[in-house]
Amino acid sequence: MNFDLFDDEASEPGLETIVDGAVVLRGFATGISGALLAAIDQVAAKSPFRHMETPGGHSMSAAMTCCGELGWVTDRRGYRYEARDPVTGQSWPRMPPLFLELASEAAAAAGFDDFVPDACLINRYRRGSKMGLHQDRDERDFSQPIVSVSLGLPMVFQFGGPRRGDRPVRVPLGHGDVVVWGGKVRRNYHGVLTLKAGDHPLTGACRYNLTFRKAG
Repeated sequence: MNFDLFDDEASEPGLETIVDGAVVLRGFATGISGALLAAIDQVAAKSPFRHMETPGGHSMSAAMTCCGELGWVTDRRGYRYEARDPVTGQSWPRMPPLFLELASEAAAAAGFDDFVPDACLINRYRRGSKMGLHQDRDERDFSQPIVSVSLGLPMVFQFGGPRRGDRPVRVPLGHGDVVVWGGKVRRNYHGVLTLKAGDHPLTGACRYNLTFRKAG
Protein backbone atom coordinates (compact mmCIF):
# COMPACT_ATOMS: atom_id res chain seq x y z
CA MET A 1 0.00 0.00 0.00
CA ASN A 2 1.20 3.52 -0.71
CA PHE A 3 -0.71 6.47 0.72
CA ASP A 4 1.35 8.99 -1.33
CA LEU A 5 1.01 11.63 1.36
CA PHE A 6 4.08 13.57 0.34
CA ASP A 7 5.33 14.88 -2.99
CA ASP A 8 9.06 14.17 -3.30
CA GLU A 9 9.66 17.76 -4.37
CA ALA A 10 7.54 19.30 -1.63
CA SER A 11 8.53 20.08 1.96
CA GLU A 12 6.22 17.56 3.59
CA PRO A 13 3.05 19.73 3.56
CA GLY A 14 1.07 17.22 5.63
CA LEU A 15 3.57 16.86 8.46
CA GLU A 16 3.46 19.07 11.55
CA THR A 17 6.02 18.82 14.33
CA ILE A 18 4.67 18.85 17.89
CA VAL A 19 8.09 18.51 19.52
CA ASP A 20 11.28 16.86 18.32
CA GLY A 21 10.31 13.18 17.92
CA ALA A 22 6.54 13.72 17.74
CA VAL A 23 4.60 14.70 14.60
CA VAL A 24 1.08 14.95 13.20
CA LEU A 25 0.41 13.57 9.71
CA ARG A 26 -2.64 15.57 8.69
CA GLY A 27 -5.27 13.54 6.85
CA PHE A 28 -2.93 10.57 6.41
CA ALA A 29 -5.70 8.00 6.92
CA THR A 30 -8.66 9.92 5.47
CA GLY A 31 -8.73 8.09 2.13
CA ILE A 32 -9.04 4.67 3.78
CA SER A 33 -11.19 5.69 6.75
CA GLY A 34 -14.27 3.80 5.55
CA ALA A 35 -12.28 0.58 5.32
CA LEU A 36 -10.73 1.21 8.73
CA LEU A 37 -14.16 1.68 10.32
CA ALA A 38 -15.43 -1.53 8.69
CA ALA A 39 -12.42 -3.36 10.13
CA ILE A 40 -13.15 -1.92 13.58
CA ASP A 41 -16.67 -3.36 13.34
CA GLN A 42 -15.23 -6.77 12.49
CA VAL A 43 -12.89 -6.66 15.47
CA ALA A 44 -15.67 -5.53 17.82
CA ALA A 45 -17.93 -8.36 16.62
CA LYS A 46 -15.41 -10.82 18.09
CA SER A 47 -14.15 -8.77 21.05
CA PRO A 48 -16.82 -6.25 22.04
CA PHE A 49 -16.12 -2.74 23.29
CA ARG A 50 -16.12 -2.48 27.07
CA HIS A 51 -15.40 0.12 29.76
CA MET A 52 -12.41 -1.30 31.60
CA GLU A 53 -11.80 -0.79 35.30
CA THR A 54 -8.66 0.94 36.55
CA PRO A 55 -6.61 -0.44 39.46
CA GLY A 56 -8.22 2.27 41.61
CA GLY A 57 -11.70 0.96 40.85
CA HIS A 58 -12.80 3.63 38.37
CA SER A 59 -14.48 2.87 35.05
CA MET A 60 -12.71 4.33 32.02
CA SER A 61 -14.91 6.81 30.16
CA ALA A 62 -13.74 5.57 26.75
CA ALA A 63 -14.85 2.10 25.69
CA MET A 64 -12.06 -0.15 24.43
CA THR A 65 -11.26 -3.31 22.53
CA CYS A 66 -8.02 -4.62 21.01
CA CYS A 67 -6.62 -6.69 18.18
CA GLY A 68 -3.27 -8.26 17.43
CA GLU A 69 -1.08 -10.78 19.21
CA LEU A 70 -1.51 -8.89 22.49
CA GLY A 71 -4.22 -6.70 23.98
CA TRP A 72 -3.93 -4.09 26.71
CA VAL A 73 -6.12 -4.65 29.77
CA THR A 74 -6.69 -2.99 33.11
CA ASP A 75 -8.48 -4.13 36.26
CA ARG A 76 -7.91 -4.17 40.00
CA ARG A 77 -4.71 -6.20 39.39
CA GLY A 78 -3.11 -3.44 37.32
CA TYR A 79 -2.21 -2.48 33.77
CA ARG A 80 -0.75 -5.13 31.45
CA TYR A 81 -0.85 -6.90 28.10
CA GLU A 82 -2.48 -10.29 27.68
CA ALA A 83 -2.76 -12.69 24.74
CA ARG A 84 -6.44 -13.43 25.46
CA ASP A 85 -9.47 -11.20 25.78
CA PRO A 86 -10.63 -11.51 29.41
CA VAL A 87 -14.25 -10.95 28.32
CA THR A 88 -14.44 -13.71 25.70
CA GLY A 89 -11.65 -15.96 26.94
CA GLN A 90 -10.41 -16.21 23.35
CA SER A 91 -7.35 -14.82 21.61
CA TRP A 92 -7.73 -11.21 20.53
CA PRO A 93 -8.87 -10.84 16.91
CA ARG A 94 -6.10 -10.88 14.35
CA MET A 95 -4.90 -7.42 13.40
CA PRO A 96 -6.33 -6.55 9.96
CA PRO A 97 -3.64 -6.24 7.26
CA LEU A 98 -4.86 -2.72 6.53
CA PHE A 99 -4.07 -1.73 10.12
CA LEU A 100 -0.53 -3.13 9.85
CA GLU A 101 0.14 -1.35 6.58
CA LEU A 102 -1.20 1.97 7.84
CA ALA A 103 0.85 1.81 11.05
CA SER A 104 4.05 0.88 9.21
CA GLU A 105 3.67 3.58 6.55
CA ALA A 106 2.73 6.29 9.04
CA ALA A 107 5.74 5.43 11.22
CA ALA A 108 8.03 5.51 8.18
CA ALA A 109 6.62 8.88 7.09
CA ALA A 110 7.50 10.20 10.55
CA GLY A 111 11.05 8.83 10.35
CA PHE A 112 10.63 5.49 12.13
CA ASP A 113 11.37 2.68 9.68
CA ASP A 114 10.48 -1.01 10.01
CA PHE A 115 7.73 -0.59 12.59
CA VAL A 116 5.67 -3.76 12.93
CA PRO A 117 3.12 -3.47 15.77
CA ASP A 118 1.80 -6.51 17.60
CA ALA A 119 -0.98 -4.68 19.47
CA CYS A 120 -3.69 -2.22 18.46
CA LEU A 121 -5.83 -0.56 21.12
CA ILE A 122 -9.17 0.70 19.79
CA ASN A 123 -10.86 3.39 21.87
CA ARG A 124 -14.40 4.60 21.26
CA TYR A 125 -15.19 8.05 22.62
CA ARG A 126 -18.66 9.49 23.08
CA ARG A 127 -19.68 12.90 24.39
CA GLY A 128 -18.00 13.46 27.75
CA SER A 129 -15.31 10.81 27.25
CA LYS A 130 -11.67 11.74 27.78
CA MET A 131 -8.25 10.24 28.49
CA GLY A 132 -6.14 11.85 31.17
CA LEU A 133 -2.42 12.44 30.84
CA HIS A 134 -0.56 9.13 31.05
CA GLN A 135 2.54 7.32 29.82
CA ASP A 136 2.60 4.27 27.58
CA ARG A 137 5.05 2.21 29.63
CA ASP A 138 3.63 -1.32 29.77
CA GLU A 139 5.47 -2.35 26.59
CA ARG A 140 8.79 -4.20 26.56
CA ASP A 141 10.43 -2.41 23.64
CA PHE A 142 10.60 1.37 24.05
CA SER A 143 12.76 1.75 20.94
CA GLN A 144 9.59 1.41 18.84
CA PRO A 145 7.26 4.37 18.24
CA ILE A 146 3.57 4.85 19.00
CA VAL A 147 1.20 5.43 16.07
CA SER A 148 -2.20 6.95 16.91
CA VAL A 149 -4.99 7.31 14.32
CA SER A 150 -8.05 9.56 14.77
CA LEU A 151 -11.38 8.77 13.10
CA GLY A 152 -14.66 10.65 13.44
CA LEU A 153 -15.34 13.68 15.62
CA PRO A 154 -12.52 16.15 16.33
CA MET A 155 -10.74 16.05 19.66
CA VAL A 156 -7.86 17.93 21.31
CA PHE A 157 -4.72 15.84 21.86
CA GLN A 158 -2.35 16.82 24.66
CA PHE A 159 1.35 16.01 24.44
CA GLY A 160 3.36 16.71 27.55
CA GLY A 161 6.85 16.01 28.81
CA PRO A 162 8.55 13.18 30.69
CA ARG A 163 7.06 14.35 33.99
CA ARG A 164 3.36 14.49 34.79
CA GLY A 165 3.61 18.13 35.80
CA ASP A 166 5.12 19.27 32.49
CA ARG A 167 2.81 21.63 30.63
CA PRO A 168 1.35 19.81 27.59
CA VAL A 169 1.03 21.13 24.06
CA ARG A 170 -2.57 21.08 22.81
CA VAL A 171 -3.04 19.75 19.28
CA PRO A 172 -6.50 19.72 17.61
CA LEU A 173 -7.00 16.47 15.71
CA GLY A 174 -9.53 15.77 12.98
CA HIS A 175 -10.78 12.78 11.00
CA GLY A 176 -7.88 10.88 9.42
CA ASP A 177 -5.08 12.62 11.32
CA VAL A 178 -2.27 10.40 12.58
CA VAL A 179 0.13 11.22 15.43
CA VAL A 180 3.47 9.42 15.67
CA TRP A 181 5.99 9.77 18.47
CA GLY A 182 9.08 7.87 19.55
CA GLY A 183 12.75 8.07 20.43
CA LYS A 184 13.51 10.35 23.36
CA VAL A 185 9.84 11.36 23.72
CA ARG A 186 8.46 7.79 23.53
CA ARG A 187 7.41 7.80 27.19
CA ASN A 188 6.18 11.39 27.39
CA TYR A 189 2.81 12.02 29.03
CA HIS A 190 -0.14 12.44 26.66
CA GLY A 191 -3.93 12.30 26.62
CA VAL A 192 -7.05 13.86 25.09
CA LEU A 193 -9.47 16.47 26.39
CA THR A 194 -13.18 15.77 26.81
CA LEU A 195 -15.04 14.98 23.58
CA LYS A 196 -17.68 17.55 22.72
CA ALA A 197 -21.07 16.74 21.23
CA GLY A 198 -21.23 16.46 17.47
CA ASP A 199 -22.23 14.32 14.52
CA HIS A 200 -19.78 12.94 11.99
CA PRO A 201 -21.02 11.55 8.65
CA LEU A 202 -19.11 8.28 9.12
CA THR A 203 -19.05 7.76 12.89
CA GLY A 204 -22.10 9.65 14.14
CA ALA A 205 -21.65 10.89 17.69
CA CYS A 206 -18.37 8.98 18.16
CA ARG A 207 -14.66 9.37 17.77
CA TYR A 208 -12.48 6.29 17.34
CA ASN A 209 -8.77 6.07 18.05
CA LEU A 210 -6.43 3.32 16.89
CA THR A 211 -3.18 3.14 18.87
CA PHE A 212 -0.50 0.85 17.49
CA ARG A 213 2.33 -0.43 19.68
CA LYS A 214 5.08 -3.01 19.78
CA ALA A 215 4.19 -4.52 23.13
CA GLY A 216 5.95 -7.89 23.27
